Amino acid sequence: MRLGVVGNRGYPELGSFLERLRTVAPRAGVSLLFEDALHDLVPTAEHLHAGADIDAMLTLGGDGTFLRGARALGGRELPILGVNLGHLGFLTACGGDEAEEALQRFAGGDYIAEPRMMLEAQLSRSGVALESWFALNDVVLHQGGKARVIRLVVDANGERIASYAADGLILATPTGSSAYSLSSGGPIVHPELDSIILTPISAHTLTVRPLLLAPGTLVSLRVADDASEQLITVDGQESAEFVHGDVLTVRRANRRVRLVRFPETTFFARMRHKLGWGGS
Repeated sequence: MRLGVVGNRGYPELGSFLERLRTVAPRAGVSLLFEDALHDLVPTAEHLHAGADIDAMLTLGGDGTFLRGARALGGRELPILGVNLGHLGFLTACGGDEAEEALQRFAGGDYIAEPRMMLEAQLSRSGVALESWFALNDVVLHQGGKARVIRLVVDANGERIASYAADGLILATPTGSSAYSLSSGGPIVHPELDSIILTPISAHTLTVRPLLLAPGTLVSLRVADDASEQLITVDGQESAEFVHGDVLTVRRANRRVRLVRFPETTFFARMRHKLGWGGS
């Protein structure tokens, strides 16, 4: 088994952690290919280049590193095993102290690879497509620079939903429902339920609520304010400028991410453990 490895350089003991994994990997029948950003820590290791022949991805960090690893696959639906070296790590399968056992279990096939829905977003200007992205968590259109509300016009399959006065709008997957959307008042959605979650950010009205849309919905966003400047942010990591007259469309992607978890770690167990779900 060949595993691509991406890691968060902010973890102070990452170098020694990588060496531990290199020691364990051969015993599990695993070869590790490290991204370029890690090669000063493991200079003799094999490189992970774009399109490398790998069977799965191993991410070392938190949810941000997991999301980066998903993008590095370039649309290939390979399993992603996340090891949490940070704080929350909601998408990861285990903590750093469990990594060696997790690698052995993964190599032995003792895991579940959950297919997770993704979003495809496209920015158009004057009818011409400029950029497109894939998101596992969310696509956010929000104010850039000045602290002021903007008026967002939102359509679903060509029909007007509403015009929102808000700081921005989040379009999230069920996977992303426990991220930025949750902190903006959106619902938690079980990841087996495909849907698009529309959550306004600090909406300037008492009648606006989050909205759950069918997975086949094509959502279009425009901004009515001609003097404001906005940003599109994808999974909290990629961004682009959005100006008056632009159109952002978001739909379910034709690809999925295969998130690795172990049989004893269910969605609700993760909610209780990671988010304190149901606690006093």
